[in-house]
Amino acid sequence: MSKKRPKISSIKATSSSESERFQNETLRPIIKMQHDLLIAFFRQYLSNKKIVFQNLSDQRKIEFVSQAIKQDIHFRNELKGLIIGHFTIEEYQDYLQTQRELNKRIFNIIKQRLCDSLEELYK
Repeated sequence: MSKKRPKISSIKATSSSESERFQNETLRPIIKMQHDLLIAFFRQYLSNKKIVFQNLSDQRKIEFVSQAIKQDIHFRNELKGLIIGHFTIEEYQDYLQTQRELNKRIFNIIKQRLCDSLEELYK
């Protein structure tokens, strides 16, 4: 089943950098579309690491999410693949132009999405 990228109404068209435009027009809709998969993927990550996430304080949960995304290279690469796999060839070519900055944006958006969904992470 193919999902259609959601429109994000809170994004306002402004004169912005190419990276910000790419973030708003490509990354955010893809990450929003992949929300359920990102939650399931993180749950599996917790299971593989044998982390009892629900026993952590909210602050510790946020720290754990941040550290996992920041330090676990294998996990980072898999997350990135979940997003890049939805690019068109044109989007991929654009991505390659500023890959380093766009990767930071991808991880920041995913981290924020996971931290905003703490209750969903251990249901």
